[in-house]
Amino acid sequence: MLALVDCNNFYVSCERVFNPTLSNRPVLALSNNDGCVISRSNEVKKLGVKMGTPYFQLKNLIKHHNIAVCSSNYELYGDMSRRVMAVLADFAPGVEPYSIDEAFLHLSLPDKFDYFDYGKQIRQRILKWTGLPVGVGFAPTRTLTKIANHIGKKSKDGVFVMPDDPSQILNELAVNEVWGIGGRLTEKLKRIGICTAGQLAARDDAFLRQQFNVCVARTALELRGTSALESDSINEPSKSVSCSRSFGHPVIELSELEEAVATYTSTAAAKMRGENQKACGANVYFEYYPEYEDKRGGGTSGTSVTFDRPTGSTGEMLSKISKVLPSLFIEGRRYKKAGVVFFGLEGAVGDQPDLFDAPKSERSEKLYEAIDKINRQFGKKAVFQLGEGVKQGWTMKRDHLSPNYTTNWDQIPVVK
Repeated sequence: MLALVDCNNFYVSCERVFNPTLSNRPVLALSNNDGCVISRSNEVKKLGVKMGTPYFQLKNLIKHHNIAVCSSNYELYGDMSRRVMAVLADFAPGVEPYSIDEAFLHLSLPDKFDYFDYGKQIRQRILKWTGLPVGVGFAPTRTLTKIANHIGKKSKDGVFVMPDDPSQILNELAVNEVWGIGGRLTEKLKRIGICTAGQLAARDDAFLRQQFNVCVARTALELRGTSALESDSINEPSKSVSCSRSFGHPVIELSELEEAVATYTSTAAAKMRGENQKACGANVYFEYYPEYEDKRGGGTSGTSVTFDRPTGSTGEMLSKISKVLPSLFIEGRRYKKAGVVFFGLEGAVGDQPDLFDAPKSERSEKLYEAIDKINRQFGKKAVFQLGEGVKQGWTMKRDHLSPNYTTNWDQIPVVK
């Protein structure tokens, strides 16, 4: 049996945990640079605000309905997500995070087990320990747990266990509500008479593979209760690690781009070391705006960098990456984003050391092990690369940013 645990309105819920004045008040969270709506409280949903709506279009509505606006506080959200996953580890031998706010649980429980009560225990524990409301759905496959979770989140108890025969539920569920069935695919399915999840589940696998693809056939199989989307390992490490951000304003100086890339490299490298991995190389890129005067389109300039050996050392990575950045810079362009993607990840344990460079590698590994420990204890970026810059005027715009309640000692809530 599988369970899907999904946090309700995750970003908004994280904000409400530490700011009680936001309870029972319409709240929305914005994307990078306060651009678009990416999380909505139920009150905002009732006002008809759609996901992805540009912030500037909502100014009058926000004022009229006293909507609270929050900039994306990814450090807070990431830490709250980690806490939720830690709680879930007490309830299942296998926890498979699917996104920042949801995870599949792989359960091995006795026959006739009361899953409904177990789901309520999960909800109560997470709410008590983190303050976050969640929905829980139980079913034998991932696709069915998505449906069960959706039903559970709308129920009074927040929990739903898919019955052994889900045909009635599937026959009443529109096919576009099925996980993995997008808008274009929905139209194609409807043209051949498949309008509900039940109708999709009833079609022959060979027919679906012929008319569509193997993914649609697997989805139908999952709707019939047969698992077809199993991962090889629920604890499989990342195959790549990346970090990128949009800038708060157009960047025109190479020095600022270098600071941004150094910052993103440091952030991604720390994440990679947390998974006990090393990288063989990295893709680095800049994105720039179109220029109006001659109607040139925007674009991307990027390159790949290969390290001398697999490494988890931020310093070694930056020594290679920094050399290629001037060649990517185009004078006169206005840059809007930069990013770095590490590839060729290998496990740090048991790797073949360099016979002629082992002492240097060992010292570097111990250095960043110490840096990561300091930053975990005293807060993110307590120690950082000088190349990341100090003022960082290029960072993204976040005019409504809440404090980092759980990761910064100076921002811990004070009870008066």
